[in-house]
Amino acid sequence: MVIFTETLLADSFLITPEKIDDERGYFTRIFDKNEFKKRNLIYDFVQDSISFNKTKGTIRGMHFQLAPFEEAKIVSCINGKIFDVIIDLRDNSKTFKHWFNCELDSKIGNMIYIPKGFAHGFQTLYDNSVVSYKMSEYFNPNSYTGLKWNDPLFCIKWPLKPTMISKKDSSFPNFYI
Repeated sequence: MVIFTETLLADSFLITPEKIDDERGYFTRIFDKNEFKKRNLIYDFVQDSISFNKTKGTIRGMHFQLAPFEEAKIVSCINGKIFDVIIDLRDNSKTFKHWFNCELDSKIGNMIYIPKGFAHGFQTLYDNSVVSYKMSEYFNPNSYTGLKWNDPLFCIKWPLKPTMISKKDSSFPNFYI
């Protein structure tokens, strides 16, 4: 069984798989198409990606793809722990310009469902953290963009002092709408 919990942002969910433990370890279902269909969520994912992050405190984000290549995502941390952040950029949404954070922990196996029209980023809380992404659209380099990780409009309270941020992530603009 997979447990869906609505977040404070419209159409986004925390997903916690239920683990079945025994003497060997555990078994858990991490994706069930029918559970996504029941909630009218996107369930047709076309690409899976992994990001390996050497250093605790690394920030990646805030990334998204522009229309018509907007993507829904399921994000999980499969090694370590991250502070995950999503921002609703859908101007017709009741939670437009609001952000939400959660910790994704490989020991728990929790995930977050991010709808189309959201920016996404995270900060690693441990060295050697590995993050897994399922995406509903193929990567389109001409549509790929982002927002500055420390945009004063959002005032995201990152838990650690940043140790590593790419030049590209540092050069994204602040939100201006």
